[in-house]
Amino acid sequence: MITQQELNTLLWNAANSARGIVDASIFKDYSLAMLFNKYLSDMYKAELNELIKQYGDNPARLEMKKKNMRFHIPDGASFDDVFKQISQDNLGEIINKALHAIEEANGDHLKDIFTVDFNSQSILGQADQRNNMLRNLLRDFAKIDLQDVGKTDLLGNAYMYLLKQFASDAGKKAGEFFTPETVSRLLAKLAMPKTGDRICDPTCGSGSLLLMVGEEVGNDDFSLNGQEKVGSTYNLARMNMFIHHKENAEIKWGDTLNNPLLKDEDGLMKFEVVVANPPFSLDKWGYDNLEDDAYNRFHRGMPPKSKGDYAFISHMVEVAKDKQGRVAVIVPHGVLFRGASEAAIRKAFIEENILDAVIGLPSGLFQTTGIPVAILIFDKSRQQGGVNEARKDILFIDASNEFIQNKTQNELSDEIINKIFTTYKERKEIEKYSHIASYEEVKENEYNLNIPRYVDTFEEEEQVDMKEVASKIESLEKELEAVKKEMQKHLQNLGL
Repeated sequence: MITQQELNTLLWNAANSARGIVDASIFKDYSLAMLFNKYLSDMYKAELNELIKQYGDNPARLEMKKKNMRFHIPDGASFDDVFKQISQDNLGEIINKALHAIEEANGDHLKDIFTVDFNSQSILGQADQRNNMLRNLLRDFAKIDLQDVGKTDLLGNAYMYLLKQFASDAGKKAGEFFTPETVSRLLAKLAMPKTGDRICDPTCGSGSLLLMVGEEVGNDDFSLNGQEKVGSTYNLARMNMFIHHKENAEIKWGDTLNNPLLKDEDGLMKFEVVVANPPFSLDKWGYDNLEDDAYNRFHRGMPPKSKGDYAFISHMVEVAKDKQGRVAVIVPHGVLFRGASEAAIRKAFIEENILDAVIGLPSGLFQTTGIPVAILIFDKSRQQGGVNEARKDILFIDASNEFIQNKTQNELSDEIINKIFTTYKERKEIEKYSHIASYEEVKENEYNLNIPRYVDTFEEEEQVDMKEVASKIESLEKELEAVKKEMQKHLQNLGL
């Protein structure tokens, strides 16, 4: 079996075969669509061959078994079928036709999952350039057999690796589809999901954070639910779920704030765990449309028009189940202390006694921004009747100096992640690192959550011994005088 590193390298080389022809943030959609097509084709071929081995001598039984396969690839639509036509001048059209046939053959399961146009002149250039790029892409993916690795965790891990690599290339555009892996891992642990939970990410991007939270459960007894605004990213999430054998995940396409789609007969669907890395301080988030929100999500106050942070936070808290739901959300630091309407909303959350922790993280963790960020954790089990209703304090953790450096950005090591999580879970007070603040203390600070108000990281400078300093200065002056005299002698000997 191929190793994880070997598979990652093979797939990245294949996905990167036409780098430079189009922007990385666009080409990722073509590369990952081709990978998904190869995955479907190889898995279908492997499963079909297995059925033929078992039931090849019984055609009626074989046909019945084929109908129960996980998905179907029509004749002429597989990756291999397309590859046979690699020399054709209308290659983009051939690929589009094959992908459309796969969508049609699988109904809602794979409906409209291939949104990229492999025959687009405006994106991929004139026919010669377009065909050369597509041939390179097909040839590179043809070298990789996914029949075995598709049955393991290797391919799912490799898909995550590719997303990370594309995010590194995409720079600031990466925020649309990717949360850094180590930040996702920390958020997943802090969410503390358990067996049977409904898990939601209302701004799910490519779905990697959702999958990480699911992994924390430790078994398959949970459900994943997400919504994503950008169409191409929504389909990356669907592919991600499928490759990770989570095709029953409910992923919706739309604007969570203005058109929430995760609903049931009672209105907005409720979840035990809600996590997100929403857009930071989003301008034009829908203020004018949501002043009379049908779901009353903003009863604590309307966030400012130009900053949507508390709009996402309010939505997340509202869809968390009463008396048991947990929310873990990444926010810019301004959320902790900005005034006006945001101060009123912040005060309301604190007075409701559902804000459980504020965790400060280092700067430089994200491709999209160099600013430090924080994690807010809300725990609705602190509501009256919940198991933690007696808890009336807020834990502050300052991990802003806890990071390791790589070439492009800062990261959180496993040790740092575990330190933060253990401190949170055990609600530890650690000097210059964490502090448990009572409601009265927060109130005295006028509901300002700026972490330095609660965690004193000031390091006193050592007292200076002035006598010792004076003695050193005197000694240095004597040395300098001796050097000057020596220099004068040399100059005189040279006649200067």
